[in-house]
Amino acid sequence: MTSQDSPKLPKAFEQQMASILEADEYSLFKAALLSPSNTSIRINPRKSSPLSADTTPVPWNSQGFFLPQRPKFTFDPLFHAGAYYVQEASSMFIGHILNHLQAPKEGLYLDLCAAPGGKSSLLADYIGEEGMLVANEVIKTRASILKENMIKWGLGNTVVTNNDPSHFEPLEGLFDVVLVDAPCSGEGMFRKDVQAREEWSPENVKLCAARQQRILDQTGALPGPEGYLIYSTCTFNQQENEDMIRFLTEEFAYEPVRIPLNPDWGIVETETDTEWGTFYGYRFFPHMVSGEGLFITVFKRPSDAHVQEPKKMKDFKHILLQRTNKAEKHQLREELKLDETVDFYKLKKSFFALKGFWAKYFELLATTLNVKYFGTELGKFNKGQFIPTHDFAVSILPKNFPKHEASLEAAHSYLKKDELELDISQDGWVLLTYQHLPLGWIKNIGNRINNYYPKEWRIRMKLME
Repeated sequence: MTSQDSPKLPKAFEQQMASILEADEYSLFKAALLSPSNTSIRINPRKSSPLSADTTPVPWNSQGFFLPQRPKFTFDPLFHAGAYYVQEASSMFIGHILNHLQAPKEGLYLDLCAAPGGKSSLLADYIGEEGMLVANEVIKTRASILKENMIKWGLGNTVVTNNDPSHFEPLEGLFDVVLVDAPCSGEGMFRKDVQAREEWSPENVKLCAARQQRILDQTGALPGPEGYLIYSTCTFNQQENEDMIRFLTEEFAYEPVRIPLNPDWGIVETETDTEWGTFYGYRFFPHMVSGEGLFITVFKRPSDAHVQEPKKMKDFKHILLQRTNKAEKHQLREELKLDETVDFYKLKKSFFALKGFWAKYFELLATTLNVKYFGTELGKFNKGQFIPTHDFAVSILPKNFPKHEASLEAAHSYLKKDELELDISQDGWVLLTYQHLPLGWIKNIGNRINNYYPKEWRIRMKLME
């Protein structure tokens, strides 16, 4: 990094950090902000793909890996296939938390501030096919990015919503785990984000803390008995971290949770005394860990907290969604070879798949929240012929269609939505794969091959030579 690129830290921020860290340690912290950030990815365990030999494991997450340098992810077909997510290493610590808690995989989870989707995909990984995740984003445009990333991840166990935290009030006591990765002043991203440094001020910290209090006040009752609330920020100051522990425990009944650490990880444990006991926080400083700044803490609801158990609705009435009838279910199962654990809903003419045992929960969510996406959109019937969606192609659901393995050059052409010249003997719908992972659909109609990659997702950048 050149002197011109060096971060110009706000004086008030330097004074703040000097009060948190010892003088010699602060100099190391400041030097770390001058060093390049590490690039890390988290692989999708249900879409196995080869890793290069020069990766280094993220110590607190078995699916996380540091890369020796940052590649052009846009030009990697595996990235578009959902084989991995480019995620900052510190935030992968949530996986270690869930494993320690042994949180129920068959539970209902909520990621309240979810975009762009890194932490949501981690939660979705943890619960797998047993649980269901609500991934919520307040900002509409960011909710669209969240939807795209969850579709590419392909697990089909997520409901994407676009709601203010206040809209969740009718769902108090419903969730097993609630993650609040709160909007913050972004101090932990100073090394990567020049704008975060330029926008920082003590006044902005106060505004963020007030926003965080509002969010926690509206979500503190969402976990049910013995459920968990995980609170995190990418900032260092106490106003947005330890003070939030004090605020939440003054407003709601919670018990402390302590997460075991390996001393070699370099994560700093903090203690905050409250009337409910000592609560623990975990700080990630860039001079001590291979990652960006992060603070995270875990709370547990008492066993006598309010619980909500939804009942199956006799008549599911929704302005857009419909349950499928017996004939439609039979037709879908026959056409797509999906087993009896999968249930179906219809939005306009398109069919969606969702695990049947989550139906009563989903219907409660759908009648309470603004649902942007759910499960896996499969496709629709047109004149007796099934037209599959791209979402179905990149999902982990079984697909009873012929496959064609693409070269890197052909995969690039497909992702650019160019015309394709492929030697394919099968007529009709064909699943195009790269390194045996689905990229999407093509259709052989004899004299040409139609490219069905989503137009809005196509690569617009010039491909590398």
